[in-house]
Amino acid sequence: MKFKSQRVAYLFFASALALFTLQLLFGFIMGFAHMGFDGLHDYIPFNAARSTHLNLLVVWMLSGFMGAAYYIVPDEADREIYSEKLAIVQWAALNIVGVVAIIGFQFGWWEGRKFLEIPRELDYLVVIDVLLFVFNIGMTIWNGKRFTTTSIVLFVGLAAAALLYLPGMITFDSQVMDSYFRWWVVHLWVEGVWELIMGGIMAYLLIKLTGVDREVIEKWLYVIVGFTFLSGILGIGHHYYYIGTSEYWLWIGGIFSALEPLAFLGMALYAVGMARSGGMNHPNRIALFWTVGCGVMSFIGAGFLGFAHTLPQVNLWTHGTLVTAMHGHMAFWGAYAMVILAMITYAMPQMTGRKLYDNWIPEWAFWVSNIGMIGMTGAFAVAGIAQVYLERKAGMDFLEVQEALEVHFLGLIMAGCLLSLGIGLYIWNFIQYGIPNDEAVESRSA
Repeated sequence: MKFKSQRVAYLFFASALALFTLQLLFGFIMGFAHMGFDGLHDYIPFNAARSTHLNLLVVWMLSGFMGAAYYIVPDEADREIYSEKLAIVQWAALNIVGVVAIIGFQFGWWEGRKFLEIPRELDYLVVIDVLLFVFNIGMTIWNGKRFTTTSIVLFVGLAAAALLYLPGMITFDSQVMDSYFRWWVVHLWVEGVWELIMGGIMAYLLIKLTGVDREVIEKWLYVIVGFTFLSGILGIGHHYYYIGTSEYWLWIGGIFSALEPLAFLGMALYAVGMARSGGMNHPNRIALFWTVGCGVMSFIGAGFLGFAHTLPQVNLWTHGTLVTAMHGHMAFWGAYAMVILAMITYAMPQMTGRKLYDNWIPEWAFWVSNIGMIGMTGAFAVAGIAQVYLERKAGMDFLEVQEALEVHFLGLIMAGCLLSLGIGLYIWNFIQYGIPNDEAVESRSA
């Protein structure tokens, strides 16, 4: 750790892992409900568990991205964070919004549009919180001793994420118009600006872990992220197929959704290629595992599995089924969860001065959690294909189909246990590091 203010990243990382744990818990509640064991229905209805599960995903990943930015940007700008106190206030505000939202879901205080369930009052707080964050990061870069492509790409992604939250605050009486603009947030976040953030973090980690020349990595970053962002913007069309929009979205969505896997394949080849060509033998090899794994798994989840069901001819049958969950779980895991976990794995030894990466716990955490996610994706795939055939081809009643699918969720629960075990080991390793200390800064500065 180069600067004392980078330690604020620890708060965001700790919050991210705590919220991730809660997300896993609510995932199990839904999994058991799908198996027919919905004993908590009177206390946590399925709709409340689902809203909580999805919104926890957004908040813990935002917390991880913010922590990564507070660690990376001072290092790249070669100066302390503009205001460490503002960062702490902003961290507290983000967690307050998250806690209030979770409580509200459990008591049925609000239930808005899919993925955007929190009420308008909390929307305003989210916008204020993110604007404070963008201001703090922006001023750090502006007053820095140097400007780098990595920090600029990361900042642009974070700022764009703030701006693209605004369309989700607009409501319309028309269901078509409402759904049209809702996807500006949901899709353009996860298949647009979040990919800029992912690219910035991955570039930073590859520079630090592989020894490849910065100029080489950042040139690749321009190409890969630019192509990803372009295909992601127009790929929004695959959400417009059947909501009442014009027919030309079938062509736009189909063509650019087909191009999206190429961008993720480029990201995977980029990560693997940089790791192989780098001359540095960095001791924290588990951080490199997570970084390269991010490139590979994001191609499988976001690229290949996304392509598998977003072409119009296929999506006609699969939209709104568990096939979407198959793609979504692996995509979020590969593209975003893994890059956040890679960043934490790299940053914690730097912030604490403790080298706890060279033992069995972090390595088992990596392999067990990834095997668990692959198993979950397979279970969702089998259940989703069965659902499409029984419900949309054979014409069975929706509830009859759900009962027929219960057996597949046993496999999902078992795979989820593996994922949770891996994440549990990861969090235990995180706890072992302890909190950041000034000695780590002094030893790095010496």
